[in-house]
Parts: sequence; structure tokens; C-alpha cells
Amino acid sequence: MATAPRPARLASPSRADDSGERRRYFAALTLDRPDVALCRATTAIARSIDERLSGGPLTVPQHLVLKMLAAVGSCSQQELSEQLRIDRSVMVGCVDALEGAGLVRRERHPRDRRAYAVTLTPEGTAALAGAERAMAPVLDHAFAALTPQERATLVRLTRKLLDVPPAD
Repeated sequence: MATAPRPARLASPSRADDSGERRRYFAALTLDRPDVALCRATTAIARSIDERLSGGPLTVPQHLVLKMLAAVGSCSQQELSEQLRIDRSVMVGCVDALEGAGLVRRERHPRDRRAYAVTLTPEGTAALAGAERAMAPVLDHAFAALTPQERATLVRLTRKLLDVPPAD
């Protein structure tokens, strides 16, 4: 028994060839809405970094958690989530994986018995050192469209938007 040919699948409008309309639209939008431009740039940079780190020992959120713990000491998962802008549900899995690998440990929070503090272990310190060494080429790739001077300007302007004092 012969089957009827299936109708052609409709292409998603977002995947259809638009002859550059979307590109022109977003180029114009960046002039009017720098907030949208920053969000789109952040997404593109994050994707580039995620691709380069895929299959590595740490995910981007895990690396950021280790980095913050090394810099400021033990923190609650809630504080890590808020400060690093990582969704709480993602943070739970992130800390679970780090704890399972022996890179962090959960301890009762010294000032809040209901909460746990996440603490970096010596193994976590070693893993962070390796991740930090691997990050420079990843960032160089992600920001390859910028000259070193443009990258320094981006850092300076971003710090200004975030009300972070200038670096010494």
C-alpha cells in the first residue's frame, strides 16, 4: 500500500531566509536600545564560551561558583545564586555536582542554622587554578572581534554601568 506524500514542512519564521531583514532590524535596534544590544552580545559571548568549554571538567556556572568562593569565602547557595545571577534551581545542581566531585562541601551556616554554607575544598582550589589557566584562550576567542584597546574600553564602560570603581 502506497502512502501519500507528506506535505512540505513549513519553515519556522525564525529559520526562514529573510534576506538580511532581521540583521538590519537588530543593527538599527542597537542604536535605539543599547540594553537589547548588551543582552544580545551577552548571549553571543556566553554561547561562544559554553561551546569552547563543553566537555571540559567544569561548566561556566561551576567555574564561577569556585571563583567566588575562592575570592570571598564560604557563602550560602542563595547568596551565590543572587550574586552570580544563576537561577536557584540551576545552582542546586551546580553545587550538588561540585560537592559530588569533592570540590566544595556544604556546612551549617555559622550565622543561620537553617542555611548551609558552601565552602571550597583544597581539591576545588586546584580545579579552579586549572580552569583559570584554560579561560584566557576561551575569552580571547569569545572577544576576537574586539581589539585589545576595544576590549579594555568595554571593560571600563561595563564597570561604569555597574558602578564599580575604576581598577588601579
